[in-house]
Amino acid sequence: VRRFERVERREPFVEHLQVSGEVDWFSLISVISLLCFAPFIVFFFVMACDQYQCSVTQPLFDLVQGKTTLLSIWARAPSFTWSAAKIYAVWVTFQVFLYMCVPDVVHKVIPGYAGGVQDGARTPAGLINKYEINGLQSWIITHVLWAVNAHSLHWFPPTIIFDHWIPLMWCANILGYTVSTFAFIKAHHFPTNAEDCKFTGNIFYNFMMGIEFNPRIGKWFDFKLFFNGRPGIVAWTLINLSYMAKQQELYGQVSNSMILVNVLQALYVLDFFWNEAWYLKTIDICHDHFGWYLGWGDCVWLPYLYTLQGLYLVYHPVQLTNIQALAVLSLGLAGYYIFRSTNRQKDLFRRTEGACSIWGRKPTYIECSYRSSDGGVHRSKLMTSGFWGVARHFNYTGDLMGSLAYCAACGFGHVLPYFYIVYMTILLVHRCVRDEHRCSSKYGKDWTRYTDAVPYRLIPGLF
Repeated sequence: VRRFERVERREPFVEHLQVSGEVDWFSLISVISLLCFAPFIVFFFVMACDQYQCSVTQPLFDLVQGKTTLLSIWARAPSFTWSAAKIYAVWVTFQVFLYMCVPDVVHKVIPGYAGGVQDGARTPAGLINKYEINGLQSWIITHVLWAVNAHSLHWFPPTIIFDHWIPLMWCANILGYTVSTFAFIKAHHFPTNAEDCKFTGNIFYNFMMGIEFNPRIGKWFDFKLFFNGRPGIVAWTLINLSYMAKQQELYGQVSNSMILVNVLQALYVLDFFWNEAWYLKTIDICHDHFGWYLGWGDCVWLPYLYTLQGLYLVYHPVQLTNIQALAVLSLGLAGYYIFRSTNRQKDLFRRTEGACSIWGRKPTYIECSYRSSDGGVHRSKLMTSGFWGVARHFNYTGDLMGSLAYCAACGFGHVLPYFYIVYMTILLVHRCVRDEHRCSSKYGKDWTRYTDAVPYRLIPGLF
């Protein structure tokens, strides 16, 4: 998702569907398979920690050797509970309350933060929606209440999320499929704006990738912004704090690796909410329609698979040496700096149309022309200065560095915590290739001039 602008959560076959507008048998089977089996992929990783001490190979070996069966693995896993349902219902309701009923005041007291009512990008139908940007405020309120409860109120233990982790997963799946189904029905019978709906003619693809561009209830409850930003991302840091509390409960101390994972991932979450207004201009909001891919993905995939490092460290505490911890911290901070600085350079260049300073110099660029669908000829500038002169997607390079730091904090004892960097690498490399194919078709010879000026995609000298 969600991973937000920095990650477009699409697979190659999904991109093929969007480009061609056709649904071949392979693509249709892939869509149906994801709809049916994606929850069990998530279950596999969580179950591996619950039953096999985070080994992803041992359950497979046991199945092949006949030592266990799928039914016995399923029977040993905690099932849905009404206690978990109550916890999850309170959580989602509270986030809806913060989103809808508490106007942002943080932008009035923190210089440089853009909150409050903001305009989104123009939709395909020509509308410009307004959004109440209050994600940072919601995050602060939520975490202040969490800290007050942990130290004073003691209404619930700080390990509550870990203690109900698998039952909560079933609740998250129920919400993910429910909201996706509701969005699908709404698009057919009472869309927010019929002109911003997209029907492909295939019911499974429509359900998965969404029909409505910006489904809303009333004026302010925007499905896409709420589920992209809340409740999954606000929960991300709380989940990690619950893992930390569980490690303290089990072993009497918190490892420096757990602290590193909490700090580095909290930095990413806070960066997202600090730039939430900017997020309105990114791919998730500007191009994606709202369906199962975003609805279920933000409810289940993000909170359960993006937090595997903390879950692993509950079962396998890792105490890094000072040099190792410093190396991981440096890698994570360097990755964040590159990611954020690269995006800021592009934003500054676009806002000023090149009349700015990048690394103390006037930026260089390749001026391109392209023809729009209405036959008009337009011009665009592709920057070749700063980080954008180092590699054509150097913001992704920084993103991958940060992702690797999360995983490296867990040591090298198991494969499971490295799922994240493998997943991110596949997605971002695919996105590089896909986006460059689009740009080559759009700009033609001008794109060749640009790639000659900036020859590398991600890693200078290698790729």
